[in-house]
Amino acid sequence: MKNRSLVSITDFSREEYLQILDRAVEFEKNPNQRILQGKVVATLFFEPSTRTRLSFESAVNRLGGRVIGFSDASSSSTSKGESLKDTILTVSNYSDLIVMRHPIEGSARWASEVASVPVINAGDGANQHPTQCLLDLYTIRQTQGTLENLNIVFVGDLKYGRTVHSLVQALTNFNATFHFVSPTELKLPSSVKIYIKEKKLEYYQYTDINEAIQKADILYMTRIQRERFSDVMEYERVKNSYILNADMLNGTKNNLRILHPLPRVNEISTDVDSSPKAYYFQQALNGVFVRQALMASILGL
Repeated sequence: MKNRSLVSITDFSREEYLQILDRAVEFEKNPNQRILQGKVVATLFFEPSTRTRLSFESAVNRLGGRVIGFSDASSSSTSKGESLKDTILTVSNYSDLIVMRHPIEGSARWASEVASVPVINAGDGANQHPTQCLLDLYTIRQTQGTLENLNIVFVGDLKYGRTVHSLVQALTNFNATFHFVSPTELKLPSSVKIYIKEKKLEYYQYTDINEAIQKADILYMTRIQRERFSDVMEYERVKNSYILNADMLNGTKNNLRILHPLPRVNEISTDVDSSPKAYYFQQALNGVFVRQALMASILGL
């Protein structure tokens, strides 16, 4: 993995995922090491972020590295008309690794082809979010003891949800059975369903969460993303489609764990937070350890 970019979760193999997850276990045991001392990581966030940006920066700081970059495109030279290519070429001169979030699909791939240093995609529009996928895999294995042969229920925005797209593609390597719950307008894209079919795995689609929740080993909730809608009326029509509350967990599997890439709006009621099946805040913490493992591997440390 040394000096390789991570743009799509398909850039790495099943074995490479597992290597990163195994290394993340060691960082969870001891997150404060100095192995990035002398290294500079650039975080270029052309789109707002809290957890992803801060967990990357926490990961770098805990490993003794330095962070440069911006958290708002308006504070970068792109606001003056500078092209993405010029930004990436310039920042490559100042850093050993670039972490980038951008609202346009395909932007991360373009950046990785231009940059002279590795690029990690921290989300490109509705396309991919591979580091979220890796921390999701880590969390699933942590809670279930395995990644193999699980029933995964995805709920909410499956059309624009880049976290869902990445995780589904990764889980096809582990013989998962998929259950997709969404409004008709927000169904999983055909390209992702074709990916599942090519792996000869099963998937089921629902509009009612109650038809799927009892089957779940992992219940992966997502918010309806207002920023992805060009039609405000369409957003208003679907925004409250699914709201998980504590009563809905009655009769679910004992091993069920509820995940969410966060931020949540109102799709998980706060009365779920006290349930032992709620795991989304631990999931967010796991992002630090997984991103430490990924950056160390890409930098050859």
